[in-house]
Amino acid sequence: MGQWQLQDAKARLSELIKSVRDEGPQQVTVRGKPSAVVISVEEYEAMKRQRPRFVDLMRASPLVGAGIVIERSDSPTREISL
Repeated sequence: MGQWQLQDAKARLSELIKSVRDEGPQQVTVRGKPSAVVISVEEYEAMKRQRPRFVDLMRASPLVGAGIVIERSDSPTREISL
């Protein structure tokens, strides 16, 4: 992954975009610390499609089958005036 200082990324934006297309993700640093990653639209769209559903995350949890019992309180809810 290429690395760009923020001031260089701003001054040479066209070159940064070309590097993203040709070489892949490019990291942008601010004061020497990683701050952002620039990726192609295609890579972004692929990442959006791969987002797991909540139920799939729960089923894949390492705690499945661990015997954890979560009890719900039977106390009534408090009344509020609207």
